[in-house]
Amino acid sequence: MTGDTRLTVGVEEEYLLIEPRTRAVHPGADMVIAKAALELGDRIGTEITRFQLEARSDPHHTMAELAEQVRSMRRTVALAAAHHDLRVISSGTPVLGAMVPPPITTGARYAASVETFRALDDEQSVCACHVHVGIDDRALALQVSNHLRPWLSVLVAIGANSPFWAGRDTGYASWRTITWARWPVAGPPPLFHSPHHFDDIVGQLCDTGAIIDRRGLYWDVRVSTHVPTLEVRVSDAATTTTETVFLAAVIRALVDTALADIAAGEPCPTPDPELLRVAHWRAARDGLNGYAVDIRAGTLLPATTVADHLLAHIGPALRRNRDLDLARAAWRWIRAHGVGADRQHQAHHRRHQLADVVDALTLAISDNQTQSPQTPTS
Repeated sequence: MTGDTRLTVGVEEEYLLIEPRTRAVHPGADMVIAKAALELGDRIGTEITRFQLEARSDPHHTMAELAEQVRSMRRTVALAAAHHDLRVISSGTPVLGAMVPPPITTGARYAASVETFRALDDEQSVCACHVHVGIDDRALALQVSNHLRPWLSVLVAIGANSPFWAGRDTGYASWRTITWARWPVAGPPPLFHSPHHFDDIVGQLCDTGAIIDRRGLYWDVRVSTHVPTLEVRVSDAATTTTETVFLAAVIRALVDTALADIAAGEPCPTPDPELLRVAHWRAARDGLNGYAVDIRAGTLLPATTVADHLLAHIGPALRRNRDLDLARAAWRWIRAHGVGADRQHQAHHRRHQLADVVDALTLAISDNQTQSPQTPTS
């Protein structure tokens, strides 16, 4: 939209490939990517295992435009997989299959990761949704990162979509969050005092071998290394397009709110890092079906109450961005039907067959086959 003053937003979605008869993950990424690239070009690429692939949207000003492109790229990937008699799911973790150790994608960087991090790569057939919000001022982006830290665990709970791993129920709503936390540079980012402070930290991480390069900064929020954005990468891959777009709208509103607070001279919150870590663990365990850490008070509240606090916090920004109706409709639907992890459990409880979970995820790759609310035009 020409002249639109809203922050741009784009997403990266990671998907898993499934063999339809066994419902196990399948290492067919190379051939599916080659087929899908005929339409998506360089907006589709590899991930560390050959079970996975990643599709990327362009930056957009409106959620309607973003939703249309995400649905299109999901449809393209699903058709490319079907061409090779495979299926696609969007889930934070695989449900079935022999995934440890995984088949690693060829390439120098992936080989360097295995050499450096060793068995940490054994459980990296996990998928996330990354949301990029356009900020071309690095110093400002780092300030926004500071303001976002107290809300990241709420995004973990809202986006929880990985309860199963290797044929068993983990007891967590987001097992991906737990596996990801094992990496030396992951989870909530540090509090950055300046770009110089950021560069000092990154330099030390490189010097100590904790990361291979700057692309290995796996914090939940990071300044992108290849596009002028702030990247929020805290949530599991979402089952449906509508949930991805809801997450994108919420994150853009969080960034918008942080920018307004910074402009008004509001100091950033400085919660204890250990409390942030505990809040992530609790959100990963309970999702929205339990209690969450209220970072401001350091106490437990019902997870839905903490999520309501987030939505109230960003309400003015949602209204400015013309996303308020979208967010309210999606939130009502999530409250009624549960987050992705809840719906995976619901599919399992019908017959206590994990194949049913995979089938439900396969059908849900397109919103046309779910009852989730459709994204309104904006």
